[in-house]
Amino acid sequence: MSTLPDSPSAPGSPDAPDHKLKRTLGLWQLTLLGVSTQIGSGWLFAVLSSASVAGPAAILSWVLGAGLFIVVSLTWIELGTLFPRSGGIVRYPALSHGAFAGWITGWGYWIGTVCLPAIEAQAVLTYLGGRFPHLGLVKVEQGTTILAWPNGILCGIGILAIFFVLNLFGVKLLAKVNTYVTIWKLVVPCLTFLLLFFAFNSSNLTVGGGFLPTGAGGIVHALAIGGIAFGYLGSRQVLDYGGEARNPKRDIPLAIVLSILIPMVVYIGLQIGFLGALDWSDAGISVGDWAGLRTSGWASAPLFQALGAAGFGAFATVLLIDAAISPAGNGWVTLGSAARASYAFGIDKYAPKGLAKVNRYGIPWVSLVVAIVVSALFMLPFPSWYQLVSVVSVCLVLSYLMGSAIAPVLRKTAPHAERTWRLPAMGFWAPAGYAAGLFIVYAAGFASLAQLLVIAFAGVSIYGAYTSVNHGWVRRPAGWSISAVFLVVWIYVSSRGGWFMNTTEVQRAGSWSFPVYFAAMTAALLAFVLALRVVSTPAGRRHLDAGVWLIATLLATLLVSYYGEFGPLDEPPLADYWDLLVVITLALVSYVWAVRSGFHTEQLDAALADSGLAVEPAAPTRTPAHRATPVAAVHGQEVNS
Repeated sequence: MSTLPDSPSAPGSPDAPDHKLKRTLGLWQLTLLGVSTQIGSGWLFAVLSSASVAGPAAILSWVLGAGLFIVVSLTWIELGTLFPRSGGIVRYPALSHGAFAGWITGWGYWIGTVCLPAIEAQAVLTYLGGRFPHLGLVKVEQGTTILAWPNGILCGIGILAIFFVLNLFGVKLLAKVNTYVTIWKLVVPCLTFLLLFFAFNSSNLTVGGGFLPTGAGGIVHALAIGGIAFGYLGSRQVLDYGGEARNPKRDIPLAIVLSILIPMVVYIGLQIGFLGALDWSDAGISVGDWAGLRTSGWASAPLFQALGAAGFGAFATVLLIDAAISPAGNGWVTLGSAARASYAFGIDKYAPKGLAKVNRYGIPWVSLVVAIVVSALFMLPFPSWYQLVSVVSVCLVLSYLMGSAIAPVLRKTAPHAERTWRLPAMGFWAPAGYAAGLFIVYAAGFASLAQLLVIAFAGVSIYGAYTSVNHGWVRRPAGWSISAVFLVVWIYVSSRGGWFMNTTEVQRAGSWSFPVYFAAMTAALLAFVLALRVVSTPAGRRHLDAGVWLIATLLATLLVSYYGEFGPLDEPPLADYWDLLVVITLALVSYVWAVRSGFHTEQLDAALADSGLAVEPAAPTRTPAHRATPVAAVHGQEVNS
């Protein structure tokens, strides 16, 4: 059996589907795509959600979040200019670590991205349902506002259908509509926080335990479960649409940085304005009860209620209109990103090639259909913005994490490729970005991380049954059998764990204890990898070996999360910042392992050829694609070279 076959339609060939996309996006349009997806539902709900976790210190959470995401994004800027590819976040890991690591991160990213349109549809209906309860769009269960059946769920699917139509007729139309909508989305939030300042009550910044009512841990925890990480995730859109940029090498770096800084200013203004204008009696909770905000009368429409209580009822109507426009603007852009992630699977042979089919407008229409169907299905188990946002955030941050491992590997395996933006001090910023990304994943809390790992690792069954078989690394009967057995075992283990599809942070009664659950998860994954490795060709084993570090890292993070500050234990053993020390240590060890696991992949050769960069360097460490050299063999070269 052979490795990756050469064919006219292989990635990297002149007629690969990437070349059928339309390069029509400029700097302004790329920036607004990133900004639009950050000023969506996040600004409508995250000010309340983050305040419920961190109190007034949520202001610092926004500053910390922006700083962390800029650090995490630095390596992605180099990658985005080196290989501007649509669906790039899904495709880059395979260039440095092969198909197995690429599949795990790509699958997690796709799940997170495909949920985003559903989140935005939920946001639209939650605001409207809270203002017009007679429509029957929402209901309250266990203190949380969720979409009601049938009105809320069916209306949400209808909104997704509108997103689908806007995406179907070309990225140029999408960008043009998005430009005007994003300008509106910037003006309304700015006017909102300016008006709220007129009702500012400075005592709100010190009640209920002072400025830091939940300590420094609350500042960190608000990053993920408060919706702050979700609010900053939009910069990835610049990379997702990179293959459709007119001048990607110049515009991608600027667009990524601007798409973080502009929302940061807006969000900080909104957070300060909301805290100052908070009327405790109108919200129906006692003064200083920050945790009670999430189940208060303001939870379904925080800023609308704040404006009304401050005496700006007329403008609150404008805000209500924006409550439909802002999430919708985010929703149709993120649906396009989900389609491009599916498209990337089709191109790189992770999934059926039909996903890479492009219509006459340059849109991957089959992937678009798949994205909207899956997004609609996610409304059923997670019908609440507050329930779904932390799971989605940790899914997407996981994919961000990979950039810090990919960039230094590509410095070694593709040293002569032209880099129009070269990250200085790679030896410092890459591990710093990796640690920042893993820290955000950890800060999401045990319940969210447990949900992510169930979904992410369930996807390895598709890798075994389809991807490894399609590349010729495993025979079909063996791949299908191993994957089927693993999936059955994984479903059983996940159900007995008592955390999956659990919308509370309390384990279901009668479930396994965590040590038993963790041991069963680890054993199932280990057995799957070993069984697949036994039946794989040498090339297949190489790809499996290069992804083991990622599985080990995620399992170790789950273990720390359970016993750490953000886990379910009332008295966690890793309290008083010991968990922070452990996470940083874990991140640095994992980073070194990740970089040493990289190798010169067949996918890298295809990407170099596709970019016109496939010039054989004189360096003796470079080997042909069919005899890939692990980076560990050449680790004597400087990462900064």
